[in-house]
Amino acid sequence: MAATNPVESLQEEATCPVCLEYFTEPAILECGHNFCRACISQCWEGSDTAASCPQCRETVQQRNLRPNRQLANMVEIAKRLSLQAAKGAGGGGVCERHQEALKLFCEEDQTPICVVCDRSRAHRAHTVVPIEEAAQEYKERIQGHLKTLREEREKLPCPIFIQKQTQTERQKIVTEFQQLRQFLEERERLLLAQLEKLDEEIVRIQNENVSQLSEQISRLSELISELEGKCQKPASEFLQTLEFSIQCHIPGGWAHSGLWGWNMVNVTLDPDTAHPWLVLSEDQKSVRRGDTRQRLPNYPERFDCWACVLGCEGFTSGRHCWEVEIGDGDLWAVGVAKESVRRKGEISPSPEEEIWAVQWCWWGKFQALTSPVTPLPLSRVPSRIRVCLDCDRGQVTFIDAGDKAPIFTFPPGSVPGERIRPWLRVGVGSQLSLCP
Repeated sequence: MAATNPVESLQEEATCPVCLEYFTEPAILECGHNFCRACISQCWEGSDTAASCPQCRETVQQRNLRPNRQLANMVEIAKRLSLQAAKGAGGGGVCERHQEALKLFCEEDQTPICVVCDRSRAHRAHTVVPIEEAAQEYKERIQGHLKTLREEREKLPCPIFIQKQTQTERQKIVTEFQQLRQFLEERERLLLAQLEKLDEEIVRIQNENVSQLSEQISRLSELISELEGKCQKPASEFLQTLEFSIQCHIPGGWAHSGLWGWNMVNVTLDPDTAHPWLVLSEDQKSVRRGDTRQRLPNYPERFDCWACVLGCEGFTSGRHCWEVEIGDGDLWAVGVAKESVRRKGEISPSPEEEIWAVQWCWWGKFQALTSPVTPLPLSRVPSRIRVCLDCDRGQVTFIDAGDKAPIFTFPPGSVPGERIRPWLRVGVGSQLSLCP
């Protein structure tokens, strides 16, 4: 299309038809057409045929290249006019290479270009739009991003609101801790008062026991003196009063109970150790085998294979005893175990497994759980068994609480000097109860 602006017409005349840029060292051919010296030389380079004009195809003398100085001057004038036109159009950018106004925008290179750049080889195949159109498109994109950013900013909490919220939370925490401190102080006063009453009760019981012991010691001293005096009598008189003296003067509570020097303890069962098949009474004194397996927390201390349970109390020294009442059932075991007895997986109750006990089996066998087991030929199954634990000697003795007959004794040194707890095993249909 012919240029309508004189400046644009001059720019077209000052443009090389080969490189489409301003002439550089313009040379005129015999046909009258002008080219950059470098452009025409490149066109003719390596050609075996006669040189011709790239524009009109007329054959020319290859070496007959005459510089066109007038055209070179006109190119400089065109460049200055283009620069002035660009500045007068509003001060937009100017192409550093061609000194032309940057009126176009190359989509591929994402850069403003001039009209000369548009016709050059570098941008000839590119998508080019007016720079105002490109600017408007990018402004619209930026406006879209601005909208998103403003929405994100609105979502962010206000610093003042955060500060107020922090103050509210701080006050809430202070109030809750004040209430907690008040509760703990009241609880402390209550527990201290209960402890003081307990101390008073202990002192009272101790005083009563001291009085009873003093009285018993006094009676025993009198008895000893009396018996020593009888021993000094003549044989005939001594033998006449011997049977009466023995029957009347030995305290029955000590002669037949077998509890002299033993501490009868009140033991309870530890529900955290009970196998899920076992059901404990509310007072934790009795245990029976349930009909279904309970869903209980799998504590590390709970037996998960054998239906066993430990007592809450543990002993490391002294002589202690308690009794177990036997209910109906085909399988049960009574004894003691170390605090560290294995709770998980299959176990075989024996001293090697840190368990010392006696057991009744459904096939009618009463046995001590030694390794191997020791049969116990009893005439009848005891209805109540007394367990006597001597921590100092490391010994456990089982006694029929009914007729005071010994059942079995694990010899001294069998039980190590560690914390020992009551141990029960309950089979199907069985029930055991701790006494008293």
